[in-house]
Formats: sequence, structure tokens, C-alpha cells
Amino acid sequence: MDISEVIRSRRAALGLSQTELAKKAGISLRQLARYEAGDQQPVLSAAVALADALGISMDELAGRVSYGLDLSGEWWCAWQTWKDGAPRIDTHPLEVLQRGEVLQLNAERAVPVAEGSYRWRGELRLWDNEALIGWYRSTDAAVRSKGTLYLALHQHGEYAWGRWVGMSYDGPVVTGWGAIARTEEQAHQVVLDLINESRP
Repeated sequence: MDISEVIRSRRAALGLSQTELAKKAGISLRQLARYEAGDQQPVLSAAVALADALGISMDELAGRVSYGLDLSGEWWCAWQTWKDGAPRIDTHPLEVLQRGEVLQLNAERAVPVAEGSYRWRGELRLWDNEALIGWYRSTDAAVRSKGTLYLALHQHGEYAWGRWVGMSYDGPVVTGWGAIARTEEQAHQVVLDLINESRP
């Protein structure tokens, strides 16, 4: 697929008119029409603006990479964690924005900061549509928690499960089970099952 086809098909998938896309990318309608017709290739600055407006990577815009799996949207995440030595599972909303193989994560608190939860953001890279590898860090100023994530992805992209390793709310480096899913119940249940299966 060449750039003109990528622009046309992605614009159609997003339900954007040429006028709307041109405005969003900050280019003229006439220029966009030339790109879509294949009469001209965008210069680098226009290509970057188009990729951003279309929510895809530069590789995807160039037709070099195609990811059939789109994980963008509203998810739930659940984590095995501890507060003052007491184990628990925190489950909370997670927003995922995918651009090519990179997923940007933004999560809300499960409970107030005083009870051991925090807002966080992170990034995961999708490998071979099978694994998600990345990092997270707290965005609440008083909390210094940060760490890494490794999640195995269900073959249909319905949920992912794995482990986190990082600095806990209490301070030491710890690890626990984690999952993301499209529903709160499934995210919680996946982590609960992982905890139960790992018990001797």
C-alpha cells in the first residue's frame, strides 16, 4: 500500500472528509487532494502532521507496517499490590491510545492516594501482536512509584496478563500480577486467577 492509499483508507476509517483531515493536519485541501491522488508525496513536515492527524506512525503512513490489532479505547486494569503489608487487587479505568506498535496509557486511581492508589501513565510496545512490554510511573506528585510491565496478549486482543516490577507505594522494589481487559470484572478475575494458580 502506498502513501496515497494509506491516507485515503485511514481517513475513511476515521470518518473524516478531506476538508476535516486537511484542517486537522494543518495543510491545504488542495495539497491533501494531491497526496490522495498520488500526484505528489508529502514533505517530511506534512507527513508528520498527517500521521499525527490520522493517529498512525510514520512507518504505517509509508505503508511499511500494518497492525491489524487496534487496542485503543477504554480498558480496565487490575494489579496485585500491597499497602502496609496487606495484599489486595486494585482495579481501575485505563485509557489506551495506540499509534502503530506504541500504546500510551493513562490510568485513574482505584482508591484515594491515602489508601495506597495513584494516577499513573505509561507506555507499552506491541511485539508480534503477542506481547506488551513497557513502563509506568505515577503522575500524583506525592507518589514515587514507577516500574516495568510485561503482559502476554490474548490472541484476539481481548485482554492481556503478566507481571509488573517496580517501586511500591511503601518504597521497596516488588513484583505482582497484573492484567488489562475490556471490563472491570474480567481484569479483576484474571489477576485473581493468576494469584490462585501461583499458590503452592
